[in-house]
Amino acid sequence: MKFVERTPGTGWIDDTAPVPTWLEPLKDRVRGVPATALTRFTPPREGGRNSAVLVLIGESNGAADLLITERSHTMRSHAGQPSFPGGAMDAGDLDARSCAMREAAEEVGLNDSGVSIFGALPDLWVPVSGFIVTPILAWWHTPGPVSVVDVDEVASVHRVSIADLVDPDNRLQVRHPSGYVGMGFRVHGLLVWGFTAGIISGLLDFGGWAQPWDRDRIEDLEGPAA
Repeated sequence: MKFVERTPGTGWIDDTAPVPTWLEPLKDRVRGVPATALTRFTPPREGGRNSAVLVLIGESNGAADLLITERSHTMRSHAGQPSFPGGAMDAGDLDARSCAMREAAEEVGLNDSGVSIFGALPDLWVPVSGFIVTPILAWWHTPGPVSVVDVDEVASVHRVSIADLVDPDNRLQVRHPSGYVGMGFRVHGLLVWGFTAGIISGLLDFGGWAQPWDRDRIEDLEGPAA
């Protein structure tokens, strides 16, 4: 498959990758979007470790959804935090796309034959871990079984409906112990916050799905936050 080259610092789209009609607005709005549209944490000019996450959008019983994992509670950083499948680039990875797909296969057993990558968000910066993360956007056109494969990294796997993420009753802001306040979602018994919640919030806006919600609803993050 031919991919459109990514312009540094902005989102890119593969015009040859088929997606359902309801995903077209997202494709149109992601093209060329800057990192500042998603976060105030933009990659530094030097340093940082390259990584990628897979933002996998599918359908289950006619409802659009996102694949979200809960990180292992024994990990040294971000323990128990909901996230997208992903991790640091290995020497054998050709690019961010191959990194994201490899990590998803290792973590949840995703079969890449059922996945079509259609673009990416701009590179984002996670200061607490020093990672420069490329969120890879993919359409799960032929869903297959997924489950916890690497118990050292993943505690549980969830297909979260976009309708639940859009629901104003499930949206809030989360206050980190440092004082930073960011986006949050309560779904599937999970509190999704931080980097992952910021990406999801951006996707809802770019896709034209977001609804008004109470931004004055702020909860303090409990337990370890690193």
